[in-house]
Amino acid sequence: MTESYPIQEAARLSGVTVHTLRYYERVGLLAPVGRSGSGYRLYTGGDLGRVRFLTMLRRTGMPIAQMLAFSELERQGQASFGARYALLERHRAELMARMAELQRHLSYLDEKVRYYWDLEQRQREAGDNRASA
Repeated sequence: MTESYPIQEAARLSGVTVHTLRYYERVGLLAPVGRSGSGYRLYTGGDLGRVRFLTMLRRTGMPIAQMLAFSELERQGQASFGARYALLERHRAELMARMAELQRHLSYLDEKVRYYWDLEQRQREAGDNRASA
């Protein structure tokens, strides 16, 4: 028998909120999850893996609309492997471009930090020289 988790435990294990789990299911990012005899949601390890993948896509900046498009492609089965590859490859390229831009910003910021550190050091040295004169 496959282990299953109630929604609170699934949220804790996957690192998202209960609201996010319900939202992902409601909009179709997650297939409807199993239910207990009393109607409570029960998530499998596969469901949690799916949530982790969706969380990663979201944290890398993929819009929900693209995530939904990917989910729709998945429902089409093997015939959509190429389209899924293309969607993820486009997102990867966008992510790489953003990372390169952030790296440029970080380099510029590093220059400014060094500049002000040097100014601070010179100011301290000038103050020390005045105090000892």
